[in-house]
Amino acid sequence: MRVDVVPGITNIEAGQWNALAGRENPFITHEFLAALENSGCTGEGTGWIPQHLIVLDDTHRLIAAAPAYIKLHSYGEYVFDWAWANAYERAGLAYYPKIVLAVPFSPVSGPRLLLDPTADPDAVRSLLIGGAEKLARHLRASSIHCLFPVEDDLAALETHGWLKRTGYQFHWQNQDYADFEGFLRGFSAQKRKKIKRERRSVRESGVLLEVRAGTDVSDQHWRFFYECYCATIEKHGGIAYLNLDFFLTLGQTMPEKVVLVLASRDHRYIAAALNLIGRDTLFGRYWGQIESVEHLHFEVCYYTPIEHCIRNRLRRFEAGAQGEHKLNRGLLPAPTYSAHWLSHPDFSQAIADFLMHEHRGVEYHMHELNEHGPFKRGPGQKP
Repeated sequence: MRVDVVPGITNIEAGQWNALAGRENPFITHEFLAALENSGCTGEGTGWIPQHLIVLDDTHRLIAAAPAYIKLHSYGEYVFDWAWANAYERAGLAYYPKIVLAVPFSPVSGPRLLLDPTADPDAVRSLLIGGAEKLARHLRASSIHCLFPVEDDLAALETHGWLKRTGYQFHWQNQDYADFEGFLRGFSAQKRKKIKRERRSVRESGVLLEVRAGTDVSDQHWRFFYECYCATIEKHGGIAYLNLDFFLTLGQTMPEKVVLVLASRDHRYIAAALNLIGRDTLFGRYWGQIESVEHLHFEVCYYTPIEHCIRNRLRRFEAGAQGEHKLNRGLLPAPTYSAHWLSHPDFSQAIADFLMHEHRGVEYHMHELNEHGPFKRGPGQKP
């Protein structure tokens, strides 16, 4: 077996990559990563330079892979290391380039060390991890960062001395609810009334909601959604990492993974939210509105997607990064992870000490959030 570096996902056969990635998580698929590269959202000039790691056996069959990028900045990662970069700069050291094993612009947990199920998992993971470290040394990169890995990958990285970092997001868990009303029965009376009042307010404002999936999402819908996406970025002063070509490509190459929530008033669309669907999970990604309606954000981004999950028996809804307002809508804190390798031993030790203290703070904060959840029987318990 040997490890190679491939400067582009399109240089890897889609069927072979997807055989490793599986279909549970849409973000790690060949189609999603190729859409980023082919639309120019990643590649030369973006600061995300593909350097995907692959492992071939002696018959040249692909048996393992990892999505990898040379990074020239820290944008679009959602695991924030700006303070680390500043510390390197103050010490007269270069923090960039660095390497990330990640899905660009996607704070969604999933496999990062992709394995053929017939391969020896320990041996192949070790090859991928060793290949990443060898690439970092060759490039004189300061560090490698594996973002939002699943626990098996995280455990392998820790075994190789990588540093674990803990964060959290807000996720909704389906407790076999029959309908949205059944979901609300578990809330305290005050919280339940508030959500009903918010939903009623949206309806009384004349807004109609619709959910479009798969081939029911046309290019016209994508163009409207992109208008909403840009409006949100402009309003909040963010960076438009993604372009219209990327979204149109998603609609063409992986329509079965698309769930688009649209809001209209007076026969005119005014808001939209994009979700992608996995085997049993709905992933909320981007939203925007071109006309402001009170509580519309909660309806388009949380209530309608949760209702869609209940109707389609999906087990989980992940609503993206940040946003403690999600707690009162029935989404509870769930841990997320990253793993980090730093070439400089003194910085590695300093960051290890920082992460130990940060981890305790994150755990305490998650406990406090759970204590203030909206459920009348206690956070996370089945009503």
